[in-house]
Amino acid sequence: MNIFARIKPIAQYKKVSYYSVCINDDETSLFEDFVKVHQINNKTKLDHILNWLKVIGNNYGAQTHHFRPEGETADTSALPPKGIDRKPQYTEYGKKKANNLRLYCLRANESVVFLFNGDIKTEQKAQNCPNVKTHFKLANQLTKAIDNAFRERDIVWNDDCTLINCNEDLKIYF
Repeated sequence: MNIFARIKPIAQYKKVSYYSVCINDDETSLFEDFVKVHQINNKTKLDHILNWLKVIGNNYGAQTHHFRPEGETADTSALPPKGIDRKPQYTEYGKKKANNLRLYCLRANESVVFLFNGDIKTEQKAQNCPNVKTHFKLANQLTKAIDNAFRERDIVWNDDCTLINCNEDLKIYF
């Protein structure tokens, strides 16, 4: 069976445009699934990541140090960024805590980020974690496929490289 992804715009801020992908004929993107799953049981951790998306999008741009390299390729990353003591920090009940919720993504450049899916990471390495292993593997596959779509010019940059352009019906096979 051929599996494909379609690109879906998610949000546009002053400095970053966020996209996600829908798998096969699903209308809901991977990122939208991530939010839906974690808004109940992991709301504080999810809010921490969503706030980072806004801060990066409005204030900083998608600079590499705001993303944690976790992929098999140099391009696959995760949020939230590392915090104090190299652990991502958020505040819960007035105390700083480590955020082990991971959102896998592709930082295409400082203006464009593709958001995928993720979960609570319980192991040091993503490929060893039963929660994130499948999300991590899919993010790596999608990163390679999207990178290839750029090389093949199925996805192109606008004039100032702040947005992408592609056919609305583009299917990226992976």
